[in-house]
Amino acid sequence: MNEGYEYRERVGPEASGRTVLAHLAQRYLHSTEAVWRERMAAGEVLLEGHVPDPADTLRAGQSLIWRRPPWEEPEVPLSFAVLHLDEHLLAVAKPRGLPTIPHGGLHLTHTLLHQVRRKWPEATPMHRLGRGTSGLVLLARTKPARQAVTTAWREGRVEKRYRALVSGVPAEETFTVDTPIGPVPHPRLGQVHAVSSIGKPSVSHVRTLAVRNDQTLVELSIPTGRPHQIRIHLAAAGYPLVGDPLYGKGGLPLPEPALPGEGGFWLHSHRLALTRPATGDRLELECPPPPQLRP
Repeated sequence: MNEGYEYRERVGPEASGRTVLAHLAQRYLHSTEAVWRERMAAGEVLLEGHVPDPADTLRAGQSLIWRRPPWEEPEVPLSFAVLHLDEHLLAVAKPRGLPTIPHGGLHLTHTLLHQVRRKWPEATPMHRLGRGTSGLVLLARTKPARQAVTTAWREGRVEKRYRALVSGVPAEETFTVDTPIGPVPHPRLGQVHAVSSIGKPSVSHVRTLAVRNDQTLVELSIPTGRPHQIRIHLAAAGYPLVGDPLYGKGGLPLPEPALPGEGGFWLHSHRLALTRPATGDRLELECPPPPQLRP
């Protein structure tokens, strides 16, 4: 059982004029208006420090808080390994199934971030791996390191390599996928990232490592970092990850798609290289892949 959590927001112009009840039901799609009425009756919702009536009208700039009571979080693997540690940077190996940060309302303390901060409270993740993805996660321990890595990431000076197991055998040993990625409709979430003609530019370079019957082990480098980019791009190329419950061939959600965090596939953050903020020399980090992702 965790200690609960306060979801805080400053009411924006787009919500001005809505009732508190309508706004909460639209913002948190997992709960109905009836559930929000119960929460307000229990005093869990505060508007400007007071329990509101469901019919109260919101104004831009107001403070709205949902005090969520403690809840039992799903069991996940909580261990991690330290791959690198210095004054400015920390690199760890995230196990498959462990969320990187709190997300989706299920995981709060059962996350990599919470476990890392028990020993290094100053650590800030510089990127995020999906719950079903294992491997290397880089964290900054100081403000200068955070700023330097953020700039390097934005300018494409951080090398990222992954391994994945895909369905099918690519016709070419190496190929590039540059399909744009953006939000598309999702029946359970409202929207999710996938192939979109009006999405953001995205690039993935793919190389075959081994062929196993009708499955292929591939290595990828991704100069860009869109949400679920590897899963989307491999599916868009006609080679979705083996066991991916969300994306099918073409890079769009399946007819009855799962949620993005649901696993079943094999994807691993294998290598990361960047200029060390403090010294200017090259730092190359590796996280050994699981047996399923070795040639």
